[in-house]
Amino acid sequence: MKKICSVSKLNKTVKTGEVSQQLLKNIDLKIEDGEFVVIVGPSGAGKSTLLNILGGLDSSTSGDVESAGFKLSKSREKALNDYRRKIGFVFQDYSLIENLTVKENIEVMSVVTKKKCDADKALSLVGMEKQGDKFPGQLSGGEKQRVAIARALAKEPAILFCDEPTGALDEKNGKNVLRILQDLNRRGTTVIVVTHLLGMQKMADHVIRVIDGEIKEDIRNIKTIEAEDVLWN
Repeated sequence: MKKICSVSKLNKTVKTGEVSQQLLKNIDLKIEDGEFVVIVGPSGAGKSTLLNILGGLDSSTSGDVESAGFKLSKSREKALNDYRRKIGFVFQDYSLIENLTVKENIEVMSVVTKKKCDADKALSLVGMEKQGDKFPGQLSGGEKQRVAIARALAKEPAILFCDEPTGALDEKNGKNVLRILQDLNRRGTTVIVVTHLLGMQKMADHVIRVIDGEIKEDIRNIKTIEAEDVLWN
């Protein structure tokens, strides 16, 4: 398979006053095109920091990062913006614009991508094609997350990055979101998810366990389970 993400000797250090904290330590990682990747680990382990660097939302202190054909660690801001147009992000808090309709929330991606986004097609992929005229305040948490996924999909992303996409959802709505992500992956989209939901490891092709800023396990599953069979805890 073709690599879509490659990380070598990645380090991330932040400084607050006189105190320095190393969030990521000598990370080496390869992700194949079309994989469903789950990044797990305790709170504060560095999972979201790693995801944000891979997604071009944060920068490393040292090391090399390549993703979707871009050398992120050596790119200027214009190149990073070009990269961000090629990938999609889904966050735990949905990040929808409350005074725009569902369809308008997706169409705003046209400004970001500088090309027309097909909102109707994106909504149909997540089963929300009849909700386009509603406002976010009229939706449940699960419906909001589906809209957030549709908004990311409208960009036709090379990679879909998800940070705790089920963290604010109950089991029923959470598994609906997992099913959408699994279906998208099976259509060819590379999906990378940070989660505390340990049961997701069994539905992933590739599991990365991060502890104290280091990769402690990097494994690929021979067999995977369906989203509805994920153990919820």
